[in-house]
Amino acid sequence: MGDRSARRALVGFTNVAWDGGDHAFLLDPKVRPEHQRGGIGTELVRRAAEGAARAGFTWLHVDFEPQLRGFYFAACGFRPTEAGLIALDLTGLGSR
Repeated sequence: MGDRSARRALVGFTNVAWDGGDHAFLLDPKVRPEHQRGGIGTELVRRAAEGAARAGFTWLHVDFEPQLRGFYFAACGFRPTEAGLIALDLTGLGSR
């Protein structure tokens, strides 16, 4: 999903992945720096969520860096959840 400027240049995009069930994942949302803070990112997320809902998904997940909390929670409507994370450094995994 992308958004283009009046000159037809790509100014933002995002990907939505799927787990084969009812969970969708927002991946790599980006807006060119000179076009940020104008609502493009919020609109990309809104359209991604709308498309995921139309496709029958129940949940849309996103991971982000701490400085983006305001964007994802306040501007886009995500809410905090508990999640787990494992670093996939094969040297530290050992045998399980």
